[in-house]
Amino acid sequence: MNMTKPTYEELDAKLGQAYQIIGWLLNECGLFHTEEGQDTLTYFSRDIYDDDFLPWPKDPERMLAGKD
Repeated sequence: MNMTKPTYEELDAKLGQAYQIIGWLLNECGLFHTEEGQDTLTYFSRDIYDDDFLPWPKDPERMLAGKD
């Protein structure tokens, strides 16, 4: 295991991997096409950080209602 500090490119690649996993999990849970699910994918596709992103989901009842 490489214990050196990761480069920007490595961190960007890792974020891309996480994005793919999140998309798959959202799809498997029937949440991919919900507003909260799409907002999550948008957040992880950009080079921004939102200190208020968590807790997730912000409104579980609204999110689960949208998965039908």
